[in-house]
Amino acid sequence: MNSYALKVLEYDKIIEMLVQEAMTQGGREMASELLPYDSEHVIREERDFTGEAVSLILHKGPLPTGGFCDIKRHLSLANKGGSLTMKELIEVGRDISVAKDIISFMKSDELPEMPLIRGMTELIVDIPYLREEIDRCIISEDEMADSASPKLKDIRRNIARQNEAIRAKLAKMITSSETKSYLQDAIVTMRDGRYVIPVKQEHRQRVPGMVHDQSKGGQTVFVEPQAVVELNNSLRELEIEEQVEIARILAELSSRTGEHYHELLNNQSLILRLDFIMAKGKLSRKMAGEAAEINEDGILNLVQARHPLIPMDKAIPINIAVGGEYTSLIVTGPNTGGKTVSLKTAGLLSLMAMSGLHIPAHEKSTVPIYREIFADIGDEQSIEQSLSTFSSHMKNIVGIIEKADSETLVLLDELGAGTDPTEGAALAIAILDRLRRRGVSVLATTHYNELKKYALSTDGVRNASMEFDVDTLSPTYRLIMGIPGKSNAFEISKKLGLDPDIIDRAGDLIERGDMEFEDVIGSIAEDRKKAEFDRIEAESLLAKARAKDEFLSEKESSLMRKQEEVLNKAREEARDIIREAKETSKKIQKELQKELKNLRKSGALGDIEDRLNRNKGRLRELENKYAARTVKQINSDPVSAEDIKVGDRVKVLSLDQNGEVQTLPDDRGDLLVLVGSMKINVNLEDLMLINEGKDRKQPAKTKAKVSVKGSKSMTVSPSINVQGENLADALMDVEKYLDDVYLAGLEKVTIIHGRGEGILKQGIRDMLRKHKFVASAKAGVYNEGGEGVTIVTMKK
Repeated sequence: MNSYALKVLEYDKIIEMLVQEAMTQGGREMASELLPYDSEHVIREERDFTGEAVSLILHKGPLPTGGFCDIKRHLSLANKGGSLTMKELIEVGRDISVAKDIISFMKSDELPEMPLIRGMTELIVDIPYLREEIDRCIISEDEMADSASPKLKDIRRNIARQNEAIRAKLAKMITSSETKSYLQDAIVTMRDGRYVIPVKQEHRQRVPGMVHDQSKGGQTVFVEPQAVVELNNSLRELEIEEQVEIARILAELSSRTGEHYHELLNNQSLILRLDFIMAKGKLSRKMAGEAAEINEDGILNLVQARHPLIPMDKAIPINIAVGGEYTSLIVTGPNTGGKTVSLKTAGLLSLMAMSGLHIPAHEKSTVPIYREIFADIGDEQSIEQSLSTFSSHMKNIVGIIEKADSETLVLLDELGAGTDPTEGAALAIAILDRLRRRGVSVLATTHYNELKKYALSTDGVRNASMEFDVDTLSPTYRLIMGIPGKSNAFEISKKLGLDPDIIDRAGDLIERGDMEFEDVIGSIAEDRKKAEFDRIEAESLLAKARAKDEFLSEKESSLMRKQEEVLNKAREEARDIIREAKETSKKIQKELQKELKNLRKSGALGDIEDRLNRNKGRLRELENKYAARTVKQINSDPVSAEDIKVGDRVKVLSLDQNGEVQTLPDDRGDLLVLVGSMKINVNLEDLMLINEGKDRKQPAKTKAKVSVKGSKSMTVSPSINVQGENLADALMDVEKYLDDVYLAGLEKVTIIHGRGEGILKQGIRDMLRKHKFVASAKAGVYNEGGEGVTIVTMKK
């Protein structure tokens, strides 16, 4: 991308904003070097990185990259066997700590999907033992901890003792009456790392020892007394030994750092890159940016676009498009109306999108990949080359025409200005026509009517205008696509108080065709305003209609819910009435039971039982009429009579138990099946063949049917299935079933209730413990159904 366009479109100011968002020096360097990419794949990936950074910032904040240092030189030195300083090792340890913080940061389960950033962070490694060793050994840039090694600790303990011994000996010397009079001051100080005392010059010979320094006036000499020379020598040896041990520790830590050269170098590359990505995300948040769609069709379509360098509360969003049906857009309008800003907005946002940045525009905006963007914007004179403004612009345009092609965007501000209007307009049309024939995308601003007419009459060229409010004499900065702008010179002059005669005379001087053209433009603008007003009013009416429709729909739903509630309540009340009637019937049954034993031997028993059963059936039918409807499941794959033979293994679906066929089915499909130790009568619809120990197909479970057959007295199924029923209905069904079982004389039956939450099982077993016909009740064994069934033994 040419540097002139980057400069005139103020791309460098966007880069400055990006640099300020980076937390590390390396990240700032990456930001400062950012230029538009020319690869679609790279642009999309960089844009997606920015989008993931925004998502991460919104959910949890930016990655903790602050404090990360550039340690590339340190790592290179350590890898070559060199020794690092304490400051350099601290920076190594700090970088490892940042790596650890990033790893911990990314372990949160609440983070959004971000495959690109997560893929990078998963490559970062923590080196805990090296980080801990550096923290343990080094306190600051110039201080090593005593605990860095046992030897260093011993040396420093000896140094402390030696210092104390020297100070004690010198303190005794300066306080003795013999030496005190020779001293300038009774103090102990140091020179060249050795302890000395200040002796008056005239008494120098009276204090034997080595002179290390003297005062500026020469009145005082600093003498190391002979009595402490050996002690000072020993102290110096200890200090040298300390430095040797420190150097050894630094060399060891440096060696360990060198062992992790590749991991640390890779960490640095990843974290600096992540810091740069976070900077892009933070910049997007600051300017309320969105990801523009990158297209291959050469169509630039910016929706609600704002110039990023204008404060958000002052920037007027514009819609601007070029490419596709038309490759040239001619923008007209008054001075200070925002034409130049519109050009710069289109150019700068295109550069930002091609740099992988978000742009301050609607997410539906699209930007193509331009090989080059050329711009000729602003009033410039070349003093060095003695060129006028027109000449300077034309020199720039000559270079643009030589290089522009179908993969470039050209921005031309006030094309043809600075010279004779007639010649300038003709030259501008010729330039635009040359660029149009090459397929170049062009955005140009002008005042010339000739260019407005050119746009109206030429395929591939379209007009646009900056709106101007004549009443307030101020621009609105809104870009209107498809309509040329009117000059408004006469209206503005009239508003400002210019003599009407002068305005009329000016009108006479303008060619009739131009006047009519201006009138047509004004009429179009008025029609557009009216159409805009009608559109807004229509949208308002549509919104009200939709709101009313939603209100009525909600009202209808509410009424239907209330209706259903009333019906359910009525059904429940009806069921309560039936239950009360049944309770009364049960009381009567209790009285009749006393007579049953005596009547069992008589023939009248059959009539009594038939009537009793008919009455129970009527009560049951009446209750079910008002009960809530339940969905009964059926066997989706019943066995045919031709497929069954004696000895086949089958599953009885209503019992959820396996058994063996004992008889062939009769003409109604009924047959005997041995389940455990019981032979039960089952219909083919309730069976499924078992093939080699595996079900051929798993159908939906069917609700058991109670098979009642008339015989001498009564034949009742040896089991009842109440799975899926509520407790109240199940208890009623079981009580009726037990009455029938008792009348039929069965000794042992099975109640199938399933495991579930245990509500049915517990309620039924509680009832069975109190039932007058039940001798005992227990859970089934494993092959009988376990806790899913209850085996009931009836009283005789």
